[in-house]
Amino acid sequence: MAEGSSNLRTPLILGDKKPKQVSDDICGILDRKPTRMWYIAFLASLLVLGIGTAATVYQVMTGIGTWGLNKTVGWAFDITNFVFWIGIGHAGTLISAILFLFRQKWRTSVNRAAEAMTIIAVMCAAIFPLIHMGRPWLAFWALPYPNMRGPLWVNFRSPLVWDIFAISTYFIISAVFWYVGLIPDLATIRDRAKPGMRKKIMAFFSFGWNGSYRTWVRYEVVYLLLAALATPLVVSVHTIVSMDFATSVIPGWHTTIFPPYFVAGAVFSGFAMVLMLMLIARKVMALEDYFTMTHVDAMCKIILVTGSVVGLAYLTEFVTAAYSGSVYEQFVFMNRAFGPYAWAYWIMVSCNVISPQMMWFKKVRSNLYFVFILTIIVNIGMWFERFVIIVSSLHRDYLPSSWADYTPTIIELLTLAGTFGLFFTLFLLFCRFLPVIAMGEVKGVLSYGRSKKARVFVAQANEPMGVTPVLEGEKA
Repeated sequence: MAEGSSNLRTPLILGDKKPKQVSDDICGILDRKPTRMWYIAFLASLLVLGIGTAATVYQVMTGIGTWGLNKTVGWAFDITNFVFWIGIGHAGTLISAILFLFRQKWRTSVNRAAEAMTIIAVMCAAIFPLIHMGRPWLAFWALPYPNMRGPLWVNFRSPLVWDIFAISTYFIISAVFWYVGLIPDLATIRDRAKPGMRKKIMAFFSFGWNGSYRTWVRYEVVYLLLAALATPLVVSVHTIVSMDFATSVIPGWHTTIFPPYFVAGAVFSGFAMVLMLMLIARKVMALEDYFTMTHVDAMCKIILVTGSVVGLAYLTEFVTAAYSGSVYEQFVFMNRAFGPYAWAYWIMVSCNVISPQMMWFKKVRSNLYFVFILTIIVNIGMWFERFVIIVSSLHRDYLPSSWADYTPTIIELLTLAGTFGLFFTLFLLFCRFLPVIAMGEVKGVLSYGRSKKARVFVAQANEPMGVTPVLEGEKA
């Protein structure tokens, strides 16, 4: 083969796509009527959301006595679900911001869906602290604003107040970051749309984008600044969530390992959820050329690394308890592994520590059906991790006379199901009305791994008129 005509790397986008083909493929999904499968999935999600909404309304009207809580287990299903959904939302900002700063080109095919998943997951998470308050219509009392309530003021030393600041900030920055990334694609949809309401809506939200060189330069500066601003939130948000536990005096909770442990677990579960959603979208929307085996392999490796970190954290907890000299600390961890909730503990270990180790093998990472099953297993395991941490540390406290078991009620189960209904309903609507692949960013990596001739063609197609592209390693 002649020099300069061979591929140096595996292309990120298959099919020798041209920029116009990218727009046609992605916008074509929005132009076509939804498939029967989309309608079935949407109606099923909407039904589950309706059931969950009815359960939520019932418990708000009746009180949280509808939960299975008791005098010993005061936290259980609600906080478990809260931490679970916050963890799911972490992968979006990680893929979009941190991988962008590290110039990881493979992120371009998955960042849009991951950002949308982040916003939706944070919305699902916010439901549970509101319900847990008992009087959600007074939730604004947790905000520090000038008021006439005398000495009633938020306790700035409380981790629950830190949660409000961290999560609200995370939601706002994630939403802005997602929207700014959407602007070039909204302009593309605007230019392709026929005169009518859709064109007017896209014209309004695209802020008059004209695709000029100056516009792109300013866009990239803003995107870079937002990425730098969002990056610390990935660490800070789940670190603060972990401090809800770590600042207490409950054995099994007050440990310094919780912040990195929770962050690694959040990235672990978040990447598993993104990969699961993208595998579904890849098949249903025929995105095989955009979400390739290269993307699957990279995401599997991150799941493998973070899963190993989580497994190390589990081991570290036991070693720390053994060396602590505290009989209460040692009892909690022995109770986790061999007590009444041992079944939940070993489900957690099997799903989070053992199953990801299969991804060491390339044959496993190359089997999409197996990868899809593993992503589901990981998310099941991460839910059980939060359940084990909370319930197993509370149900047997210092006094055996106050020990009590916890069993979730049907209301709690339906509320959890309702959040999944909300998540998939909103995600399906996102896939229906907005581009699930970032067209503007994908066009920038079309030349990756191509021959020299193809890279020159793509570079010329992406440059403004009058500008001659210079490839890396070549002279002008």
